Amino acid sequence: MKNNRVSNIASAVEPFDKVWGVGAVGKVTDPSPFPRINAILDDTQKTTNGEVIPDRAMIMTEVYKKLHGQPHIIVVAEAMAEVLRKIPIYIYENELVVGTLGCTKKNASVFPEFGLNWLIDEMEQGLLGYSENRTHDYFTHSEETYKQLKSIEDYWKGNTVEERLIPILTDDEIKGSHMEKGVFLCNGYIFCGAGHLGVNYDRLFKMGYGGIATEIQEQIKKCDQTNPDDIKKMNNLKADLIMNEAASDFILRHAALAKEMSEKEQDSNRKAELEKIAGICEQIAKGTPRTFYEAIQAVHFANTMVEIESNGHSISYGRFDQYMYPFYENDIKNGIATRAEMQELIENFHIKIWDMNKIRDHISIDIFSNGGIGGPALTVGGIKTDGMDGTNDLTFMVLDAVAHTRVPTPWTAVRLHANTPYELKVKTANLIRLGLGEPKIFNDDVTIPTMIANGRSVEDARNYQVVGCVEPDATGKEYGWHDAAYFNINKVLELAINHGHCMECSNDCPRYERCAGVGKSLGIDTGSLEEFEKFDDVLQAYDTQMEYWCNNMIAMLNKTDVIHQEIKPLPFLSNLIEGCISSGTDVTAGGAIYNFTGPQAVGIGSVGDALSTIKQLVFDEKKITGKELLTAAKDNWVGHEKLYAYVNSDQVHHYGNDDDYADMLTKIGLETYCKHVNGKPTAHGGHFQAGAYSVAVNVACGLMQYASIEGRKAYEPISDCMGATHTLCSPHDVKGPSAIANSVTKLDHSQAGNGTLLNWKFSPAALDGEVGRDNLISLIETFIQKKGMHSQFTVADKETLLAAQKNPADYTDLLVRVAGYSAYFVELSKELQNDIIGRTELSF
Repeated sequence: MKNNRVSNIASAVEPFDKVWGVGAVGKVTDPSPFPRINAILDDTQKTTNGEVIPDRAMIMTEVYKKLHGQPHIIVVAEAMAEVLRKIPIYIYENELVVGTLGCTKKNASVFPEFGLNWLIDEMEQGLLGYSENRTHDYFTHSEETYKQLKSIEDYWKGNTVEERLIPILTDDEIKGSHMEKGVFLCNGYIFCGAGHLGVNYDRLFKMGYGGIATEIQEQIKKCDQTNPDDIKKMNNLKADLIMNEAASDFILRHAALAKEMSEKEQDSNRKAELEKIAGICEQIAKGTPRTFYEAIQAVHFANTMVEIESNGHSISYGRFDQYMYPFYENDIKNGIATRAEMQELIENFHIKIWDMNKIRDHISIDIFSNGGIGGPALTVGGIKTDGMDGTNDLTFMVLDAVAHTRVPTPWTAVRLHANTPYELKVKTANLIRLGLGEPKIFNDDVTIPTMIANGRSVEDARNYQVVGCVEPDATGKEYGWHDAAYFNINKVLELAINHGHCMECSNDCPRYERCAGVGKSLGIDTGSLEEFEKFDDVLQAYDTQMEYWCNNMIAMLNKTDVIHQEIKPLPFLSNLIEGCISSGTDVTAGGAIYNFTGPQAVGIGSVGDALSTIKQLVFDEKKITGKELLTAAKDNWVGHEKLYAYVNSDQVHHYGNDDDYADMLTKIGLETYCKHVNGKPTAHGGHFQAGAYSVAVNVACGLMQYASIEGRKAYEPISDCMGATHTLCSPHDVKGPSAIANSVTKLDHSQAGNGTLLNWKFSPAALDGEVGRDNLISLIETFIQKKGMHSQFTVADKETLLAAQKNPADYTDLLVRVAGYSAYFVELSKELQNDIIGRTELSF
């Protein structure tokens, strides 16, 4: 084990080797050392469901109608400005960090510009409230709210992203998408903003809204009104300025509310706190933050307003320990605040992120089992822009905050590298062992070179943040359209070896006429496993089919992108992403320094094992014919039980066992996808970059796919992320964690610049004591050395998960790592629970 001990890290709130427990389950009465934080936690935990709040939608609609005919981006800006000036605001009891999304805890606003019909339909069908279709993350709504939203439904018809997109899609794009057969799922950015970004906090801290406003005004003066391009730029800049002024007003409204509350407050301590909050809000409304408290409040307001504007998923919080450290250092040096006071602020900040919410349709909830605003990642650790390690007190204090609050958000990412200090490895390992599913770990030594290869500067790559579940992002300079789609490469292999038909189309398919009947096929005809004479024929068919479906997905994503630019520009966000104001270009239209679109490959292990099965049994050993193997899958393995057991046994080469035979075929399976995605142009500038992860979508992909060659039965999940296959019959990885690490790191993670992910699952017993901790650290170090990009951990034994599934009321606080995010186990769908239970439980 490397002992790169760091000597200049002062003692934070907790010692670096603090052990909170191993695989802890159940609610801890007082997890935080701060009574205030525990009180806020208790209050927030009592709010179990949200309410649909119509205010934002009604204000937006009123302004849109009033300003009809003006330049659209001006209309959007004026409407959002009115929202920030009129939506309700709140300051809760005890809290020090303030600001909400225009509604109280767990409630959520409505964003009609992305789609309103689906929400009204769910209201009318009872799909928002608690039911067998929505067992968690449910919403109530008043009759008055329903009437209000119904009254604006006609206005938005034909003017939403969803309704503009569908008419311009081809038949094949529709058939292959989430709307039909699910080769790729592109629905994420149809019903909400792209998000998956973090703002430029350094820019905000240096300039403040007042300084940014001056920059916008200077750019407007430079515009030549005889130049058509400058006329468009001028409209964009005017919209940016409108939103900048509204942002200041939004913050000043909180200052006024805090003052009003302080005048009525009887408790002298709380009165002083409210007065301080008012002063902080007045300072950061136009000026720049001077203290840690002012800076953390500025961060929260900025992200809150980005969310109010865009409804984006994964509005992330950047490298918190880096951009906040100068304020921390100054406060300590000048006696402005103590470490304990700043720790309390960090923990309050964490809970504020957790208490915000958004409305999703019941299908998305069933697939992802993920409530809240979703994806608010916060990054610590890693190297600085000068190449030196950036670990500091705040790195440790953020990890302590995770242990003290024990809530599902923010999604904490720790950046590691070859020279990460020993103390941070210990702190990270001990937090992983606690069993919250936090933090995830990223490898600077592979992520940074990959980002540079995709066009970022060395300094920007070194300063990357993690957004959402998995994706590396150039902090405050990138509009990456990360997580843009999920692409089932296992489905492509199915089509490649079956004349472009789905397996079930040979049996009883309810969509036979649609996708395969009367001479039609879902995909192009690339032949059949029954006819292929050599294994290279399989690979060629897979490659050809892959190119066809990647092109369909890319077309659909670019069409969605164009419509976002037309319908939903983001002038407030353009204030805070570098490049937009200087170029006079909205962030949605390519104003950022870096622009990408990142769709993910799903089913990597499944494809690797299927290719191995075909090559070994049909072509190398000739144990069976291609027709026999294909028929077994078409029959859902019924009547082929011996073959089914054999394909799922260790007699067949399987990915995840440090077996070159299977691992190299898995590598081909992934790289075939990457080569048909990487480098394609996006609609907002830049290029596509592939990702390799599934989050929980491997379950949804499985539900849309019949039985497959690697030993899956119909509608089982396909393999998750970069992990090995585990079917209902058996897991395919049987040689332990070192073998998995070796297999996964044989794949070229640099080909997947949008991110990769490996899920690990350990029993608490495997990680107990110093030996268990040190084994975990050694495994992480090995993964880093071998160029694995990203890992996440679940620490829970199978018996506990089964007990929680049987008696959910006894395990309401059991957090698990799904894939990319943590969630309460009892809130997951039964299919997703089973997938997590079925993951291989590792020991050393």
